[in-house]
Amino acid sequence: MKSSLVTFAAEAEATAEAATVNPYVLGLVTFSAFVLLLLLTYAFRNVSHRHSSRDQH
Repeated sequence: MKSSLVTFAAEAEATAEAATVNPYVLGLVTFSAFVLLLLLTYAFRNVSHRHSSRDQH
């Protein structure tokens, strides 16, 4: 009888082989996510200068 840990490891290995992703696709998705974050950051670049500053003291 196999232990449950060995059975789990064998099932995880079979699942990992079925779920492999092409490295170029993974790189493209990652690059796209960073570009999206860059554009989001760029959209808020002058938010602090739109309103007149008030003395907080």
